[in-house]
Amino acid sequence: MASVPSLASTLDQRIADALSAVVPEAGAADPLLRRSDRADFQANGMLALAKKLKGNPRELAAKVVGALPAGDLIRDVEVSGPGFLNITVSDKAITETLAARAADERLGVPLAEQPGTTVIDYAQPNVAKEMHVGHLRSAVIGDAVVRILEFAGEKVVRRHHIGDWGTQFGMLIQYLTEHPHELDHKDASSGEEAMSNLGRLYKASRALFDSDAEFKERARRRVVDLQAGDEETLALWQRFVDESKIYFYSVFGKLDMDIRDEDVVGESGYNSMLAETCRLLEESGVAVRSEGALCVFFDDVKGPDGNPTPLIVQKSNGGYGYAATDLSAIRDRVQNLGADTLLYVVDARQSLHFKMVFETARRAGWLTEGVRAVQLPFGTVLGKDGKPFKTREGETVRLVDLLDEAVERATAVVREKSEKIGLTEAEIVGNGNQVGIGAVKYADLSTSAARDYKFDLDQMVSLNGDTSVYLQYAYARIQSILRRAEGVSAKAHPELELAAAERALGLHLDRFAETLAEVAASYEPHKLAAYLYQLASFYTAFYDQCPVLKAEGGPAQVENRLFLCDLTARTLHQGMALLSIRTPERL
Repeated sequence: MASVPSLASTLDQRIADALSAVVPEAGAADPLLRRSDRADFQANGMLALAKKLKGNPRELAAKVVGALPAGDLIRDVEVSGPGFLNITVSDKAITETLAARAADERLGVPLAEQPGTTVIDYAQPNVAKEMHVGHLRSAVIGDAVVRILEFAGEKVVRRHHIGDWGTQFGMLIQYLTEHPHELDHKDASSGEEAMSNLGRLYKASRALFDSDAEFKERARRRVVDLQAGDEETLALWQRFVDESKIYFYSVFGKLDMDIRDEDVVGESGYNSMLAETCRLLEESGVAVRSEGALCVFFDDVKGPDGNPTPLIVQKSNGGYGYAATDLSAIRDRVQNLGADTLLYVVDARQSLHFKMVFETARRAGWLTEGVRAVQLPFGTVLGKDGKPFKTREGETVRLVDLLDEAVERATAVVREKSEKIGLTEAEIVGNGNQVGIGAVKYADLSTSAARDYKFDLDQMVSLNGDTSVYLQYAYARIQSILRRAEGVSAKAHPELELAAAERALGLHLDRFAETLAEVAASYEPHKLAAYLYQLASFYTAFYDQCPVLKAEGGPAQVENRLFLCDLTARTLHQGMALLSIRTPERL
């Protein structure tokens, strides 16, 4: 179905046409339409236009009002202040527009007319290491951005750039070579087992590496074997990667995230390109040798001593740095995957690194004029004390422990409320999981990604305030009303007058498509979270002020209010799904 124009876009076009009719020489003037607390909308474009034409803005505004076509869209329009137009749309226009949205399975949200290909790099844990609270934001933000872009019609290629290469593997592989049965009888069927096996092996190999000089030397030689592609060494390395994936997938599973094996392309996936990347940079003069290392210099990047701080692509000992891998990944993603947008959901503390990498790729011609590279930097997860989130012992918080506690807290909240609606134990457990994981995701996504935020489980699972639980309960409340309607249809009645709370809810529902367009263009999921919270708030006011099943206006008003309930529920459900948050039917 074709997209449904919003009331704002239709009104904007009507005023623009009136402006052109009144002042043809102005061309396509912008009415500068926005939402207003004085009316439904306010148009301010007459002020700038009158100033440009050296005319009186109030007189111009009055002429525009006279040129507006009669019809069902506008109920009232008045000239206000120095020349604003305050516009109230008709109840009929609101209901008819919402009915058109409701008739479309996409709620009137258009698909992109010219979709591109976006490669998004997110959720990047490290092999043989536990995932901690620091891994939460990249995964949650990236997953939401993927869903929003795909819903908008963009072709999205996921890339999970896991840390699966480096000197630590020499130590791990050498230890496994000398203790060959360490993983044999402990092949993990669960993520917890896998991480337990890896964690134990890592600690044992690290202890030996630190205490035994001969083992340390053997481990270093093993790194050389790994980088040279020795078959036995690579086979053992693959065991670590496979074991780690079992663990990763179990944690992402708890987060209700779908990570596909073909999308996991770690640092090792670019090994074959590293030498060529360095050769191309050096031959083109983009990179130069400095004290034996291959470096790229920037006029605006200097260290504390005032000297230039380079991007080191290859170390003086011949080893490759992160920059070589990241630059090779750009080459692959643009040349082989056909990306016209590269997104990196990466900690804000790596912003300088990526700024230098992107600039280097531009100089080398790998990021051409038609390709954008964008870092979506995110802040730190803080504890209630406002400091980086740690355990009482000062350790980094394990992500699994954090998610388990969130589900435990949420399940207690669900259980407390369950007696009124008679949930089964299976429903309590299922809803507790959806509410707990949703609470963690929403707390992250309702904050601007670049900002730090405090991790406060008590607030996250609260039924009051800007939480996912508040939104989930609004959805469940609507489902309860629809079940109790017992065969009465949810049907739009454009002929009915709307109460103030109905109008406010309707006007907000109409903004869903334009909100998603803005969120997809700016990669800012927190704006969708804000829209959904406002929607739940408008619905709560509607619920308090407008009886649904016992509406005083008779059967038509009951049907119309059920229609508003149903469209609100569908919008909440779709919006929450784009944030990767479930909406239980009964809570």
